[in-house]
Amino acid sequence: MSEVMEIAVRAREASRSLAATSTRQRDRALLAMSHAIMSRQDEILEANVKDMEAARAKGTAAPLLDRLELTPARLKSISEAVKGLSLQPDPIGEVVTGRRLANGIQLTQVRVPLGVVAMIYEARPNVTADAAALCVKTGNAVILRGGSMAVESNLALTRVLANAATGAGLPDSCIQSIASTDRAATDELMTLHGYVDVLIPRGGAGLIRSVVDNAKVPVIETGIGNCHVYVHESADPGMATRIVVNAKCTRPGVCNAAETLLIDDAIHEQVLPGILKALEAEGVTICGDEKTRALGAVTRIQAATEEDWSTEFLDLKIACKVVSGLDQAITHINTYGSGHSEAIVTADYAAAQRFLAEVDAAAVYVNASTRFTDGGEFGLGAEIGISTQKLHARGPMGLSALTSTKWLAMGSGQIRE
Repeated sequence: MSEVMEIAVRAREASRSLAATSTRQRDRALLAMSHAIMSRQDEILEANVKDMEAARAKGTAAPLLDRLELTPARLKSISEAVKGLSLQPDPIGEVVTGRRLANGIQLTQVRVPLGVVAMIYEARPNVTADAAALCVKTGNAVILRGGSMAVESNLALTRVLANAATGAGLPDSCIQSIASTDRAATDELMTLHGYVDVLIPRGGAGLIRSVVDNAKVPVIETGIGNCHVYVHESADPGMATRIVVNAKCTRPGVCNAAETLLIDDAIHEQVLPGILKALEAEGVTICGDEKTRALGAVTRIQAATEEDWSTEFLDLKIACKVVSGLDQAITHINTYGSGHSEAIVTADYAAAQRFLAEVDAAAVYVNASTRFTDGGEFGLGAEIGISTQKLHARGPMGLSALTSTKWLAMGSGQIRE
């Protein structure tokens, strides 16, 4: 039996025991996991240093190194997020709906764990902790398959979290990572129908497309973030500049960072130069259309290509297009966007309402940065990913997204005639 199959068999067994645990048991395990992250941080950071050294030796780009790196401050934040989940309401057993049928049967729909959740993700060790904690809270066993670039960090985190969870009384093998970095391990995990209840890919477009195309188990598709900020003709220039710079520059390597700036033709000559200069001051390269380039506002600029409009740069780079108005902006976003996060900067209420109604995305903002699309920022405690599909879950996926439902029918001898 392969490593992956052995892990899956153990996870299936653990999921049945885990589903029978109480809220108190699972919350106690989360507190133990939170404490373990800090008490064993030297072990985790030492493993991360190995990954960082290997990544730098391969010439890995700065945004990817930023995703990979763990620091004492980041570990503290991860620990606090795990602890925070213990304070969140438990969705398991929550009554979704209920009614008494005409025949007297009392019918209730309640939330239950999904069972075994598998994660395939790239070089983000924090996903290991987020996924493990969210699955513990919701009574799901989890199988983690992180990217090879973060293998040492992921395995160290898994050891720490799994030992803490089992030490607090949860079943063995409720948190597991696949140690092999062989692509065949990922391919096998995607085929384990009957063992894996749902598979969640989290990473770049290539990874997500591979999972969606090849998996034989149910998949929740988390999408790339080709996000836009549209500056409407009524926008306050200062507000627009702050939002665009925040959305692009605070962490350019994350999926909720802005990748395209759209601005109305009516104000582009007056407002766009200031925005471009602010972006250039942050080291951003502009991929501009003809009207943007004609302004001559910055030197870090190149001609935008058709490909740029649909590219998730994940870097200090942004595409910029001058549009004729709200209709063209909405059409552009719905044509090239990935359905992740979109924002309008406007003082026009009617324009804001149209943008909210007509833009097809998981999160749509008025006068706010796209960088808020995050489980923690939305008050979900943490997230296991941001879904850009429309079935089961959409947007940041917190606790309720990791549940299914069960119908409970209480009768008194009724039979169907």
